Amino acid sequence: MECGRIQIVIALCLLLLFPVIHGWGNDGHVTICRIAQSRLSKAAADAVKQLLPDYAENDWSSLCLWADRVKFIFPWSSALHYINTPEVCNYQYSRDCKDEDGEKGRCVAGAIKNYTTQLLTYNSQLSKPKYNLTQAFLFLSHFIGDIHQPLHVGFASDKGGNTIDVHWYTRNQNLHHIWDDNIIETAEERFYDSNVEELIDAIKQNITTEWSDQVKGWETCSLNKKACPDVYASEGIKAACDWAYKGADEGSVLEDEYFLSRLPIVHKRLAQGGVRLAATLNRIFG
Repeated sequence: MECGRIQIVIALCLLLLFPVIHGWGNDGHVTICRIAQSRLSKAAADAVKQLLPDYAENDWSSLCLWADRVKFIFPWSSALHYINTPEVCNYQYSRDCKDEDGEKGRCVAGAIKNYTTQLLTYNSQLSKPKYNLTQAFLFLSHFIGDIHQPLHVGFASDKGGNTIDVHWYTRNQNLHHIWDDNIIETAEERFYDSNVEELIDAIKQNITTEWSDQVKGWETCSLNKKACPDVYASEGIKAACDWAYKGADEGSVLEDEYFLSRLPIVHKRLAQGGVRLAATLNRIFG
């Protein structure tokens, strides 16, 4: 795994020169990883500590955006952050999980399945490494976050809202970026004293109170699977149609009515992402 750790260091150094933000923005991914780290079993927490580079000092959230920031090092990974559907409000793995060249399995759901499989070799790989498990862990951490952002399972025709230009209050913006960053940032400014830690604490509290009766269902995977990305993707495209795309046509001005009605969806998807990321790693490292 040493080579992979060196590549991660190089990527972070290059980031200082070429910052890149995609998927949930920084605070979204930090929130998901912080929630997940607080819910790990002892075995999973020990594995995570071993897989993280030493310089991370066991702060998993500091590397949750790593997969976005290495796209210029690993250009093949760009297609693994999203799923495009043919302008329908449902998802089918066989139809939708492919890249722009039509290669099957190259989407965020396929990536989650692949890196879950790699991490399952953790205990057997100690003496004879087959995969770079630090990279597999960082990719999986990020992609489980991405698949919970509704517009990462969006329409091919508008690239998940990236080509829909709207106004976020007085600012020009595209719809995808609003769901990546603007809803979270506006919420932090209004309700959390511009502090991501307060946002994380509020979502954690809701997990144990308002959503406590739903958490078991979020965590569960059928047929003894370790991860269930097809379930998460199906939820994502439904949320995209019901909430993200609705009322957000080209040129729309999105203000309080849109923000306040969509914020609970963002909160819940962040919560689900964190809970499911932890549950996946708990099953993998069991």
